[in-house]
This record gives sequence, structure tokens and C-alpha cells, in this order.
Amino acid sequence: MIKKIRTWVIGKLALFPLKRDGVEPSAELERMRQSGAVHRLRISFGVRMWLITGRSEAETVLSDTKAFSNDYARLAATIGHIEPSPGGLGFADPPDHTRLRKLLTPEFTMRRLSRLMPRINEIVTQRLDAIEATPGPVDLVKEFALPIPSLTICELLGVPYEDRDRFQKLAVARFDLFAGAGQALGALSESLIYMQEIVERERRSPGDGLIGTIIRTHGRDVSDEELAGLADGVLTGGFDTTASMLALGAIVLLRDDRARASMHDDAAVGPLVEELLRHLSVVQVAFPRFARHAIRIGDQQIEEGDVVVVSLSAANRSAATDFDYTRPADTHLAFGYGAHRCVGAELARMELRAAYPALVRRFPTMRLAEDHPAFRTTSIVHGVDRLLVHT
Repeated sequence: MIKKIRTWVIGKLALFPLKRDGVEPSAELERMRQSGAVHRLRISFGVRMWLITGRSEAETVLSDTKAFSNDYARLAATIGHIEPSPGGLGFADPPDHTRLRKLLTPEFTMRRLSRLMPRINEIVTQRLDAIEATPGPVDLVKEFALPIPSLTICELLGVPYEDRDRFQKLAVARFDLFAGAGQALGALSESLIYMQEIVERERRSPGDGLIGTIIRTHGRDVSDEELAGLADGVLTGGFDTTASMLALGAIVLLRDDRARASMHDDAAVGPLVEELLRHLSVVQVAFPRFARHAIRIGDQQIEEGDVVVVSLSAANRSAATDFDYTRPADTHLAFGYGAHRCVGAELARMELRAAYPALVRRFPTMRLAEDHPAFRTTSIVHGVDRLLVHT
């Protein structure tokens, strides 16, 4: 189902907002960004669609839930799709979105997440050991970028240790689905079924992870289906995106000697991670919105029912184009904005701040084994499918 949505969105966008020149947005998208902030996309089937490339206009659309809807039912009706909603936060409007997000928010505070830091450091160290033990060249995606967020989410959700191999396989399958590899048909259904099994198990004996904590706190006020959808949303939202950031960020660091050297300075790690998040914008476009009523955005009139897509990669370049980790820290839209801003943003930051310095310090002479890594071509989550390095 998600693959069909993704294909529909890509088709309607005529692909160009999802194309990259390596880690950079395409020249076509950059020209569009420079020419204006709101653009009408000429598509067929009677659908009026707009692409937002300006920073302030993006913030307006992403934050105004009264003017713009994320409701899955609207999307399904537009594309003629009748499968059940995947659940989670991405396709929900207030008040359902507000209620569900309140279930998750306490589990994603820095105080609550801090309990995961020792395990994150342990996972990173284990992956570095595996890289060191692997004859080169090493695939940094397989050995580093994929396992770190997968195992971290296991810890967060409270997935039993005996299930972790199965969980990782599901996570990788979902990764392939979003990458458009064509090898993961049925991964969504299998993942939701598995999440429902975990929820049913946690109902009987709640553990200390996210699912068990929500059950102990809210009981039957949240249904098994809602919990499974939320858990699956944590997987899809926190796995592919962080894995892509780890891989693409490694490319930037391996190409930039000064940036790589700065990873030895603890005080520089945080600002550098934020600049990588802004510059790379691995989530290229936000979930499509639907105008609830006529509204003017920038210099364009959006009509009721129009589809509005925000280009996060373009909006994040409005303030600055070049990668520069020495500039004063600025906010960015890498995690979205407003009510639908990624609830797991702090967890992603924790993983990146732990993984990048550890990689650089452990392998100071690491270098790319290929001049042209296997970048994805047209994916909502930009990344690489393979990243060979010499250690």
C-alpha cells in the first residue's frame, strides 16, 4: 500500500523533486526554488497539485492543520485506493493525531531516551568491531547504517531478544520498500501483523519498552490496532531515515577533511550533525496535504481540495546552499515542522552524535572505495543502497 502511495506521489510530481545530483538537489529543483516559493505542477487526472519550495511557505503549510489535512481517507479517495489505513501519525488529523501523539511524546523526551544511550554506544561499538573484522572493501550500509537504527528501535519498542533477528529482517524489508527496490511486496502487511503480535504479547505482560509503557499507562484507552500502527510508524519513521543519514553523512565526512577532523572535537559534533541534517534532507518531501478551504500561500491561490506537497530538500536550502558546519546554528526542516514534526527527532540525533565520531575516530584513514556510490534515483527518502569503503 505505501509503495502504491509512493509511486502515485512520484508519478504526479514528475519525479524531479526526488532527483538528486549525489547528495545535492537536482539543478532543476534548485532553479525552481530560486524562481519562486509556490509552484503549480501540471499533471493529468484533474488533480490540482502544488509544490512548495520556499522556507516560510513550507512552515505555513506544515503547521496549519486547520487549512491542510493529512487524512489518509482523503489520499485514498484521490488515488482510488481502498486498503485500510496503515495507522500511525503521518496520515492522521487532529483530534486523532493529537491523541495518538500524546501517547508517544512522553517516551521521546530526552530524560526518557537517555536510558538508551548506553545501549546505543554498545551497538555502535559492536558494528565498528564487525567492520574491523570484515575483509575490505566493507559495505558501510550493511555493516553500519542499517543495524544501528534497527537495533536501537528494538530497544525502544521493547522487542524481545529472541525476536530481534526477525525484527531486523522486517526492518530491512521496509527499507527496500521505501527504496523502490521492488523486492518487498507484502512487507507492510507482514510488519503490521508482527507488530500486532508484539502488542498482544505486551497486553498479557507489559515490559519496559515503549509499547509496554503505553499499555501500563493508558490501558484499553488505546486499541491494539492503534498501538500496532504507532509501533510500525516508529519503525518506518526511525529506521530508513536514520540509516540514510548515517550513510550519506559518512560520504560527506569522507569527502571533507575539515569536517571529518572536527568529529574529534566533542563541542563541534552537535552543530555538525545539525548541518548534515539540513544539508542532506534525506526525507525529500513531506506527506501530501489537502487544502480544506481556499487559502493564499505566497503569491498563489490554493483552492479547496488541492494537493500540496512540501519539498523539504528545497526549503532547507532557502537560507544557505553550501555545506558549512561552521556557520551559526540555525533551525531546519529535516524533521518536518509543526504538529507533524518527527516525534523521534531527539532519538535520531542521539544515534548520529554517537555514530559519526565513533566511526571517524576508529577508522581515521577510512576512504570511499567507489567514486560514484550507488545513490537512489527517485526515492522519497534519499540514500544509497551500497557504500563500499576501505578501512
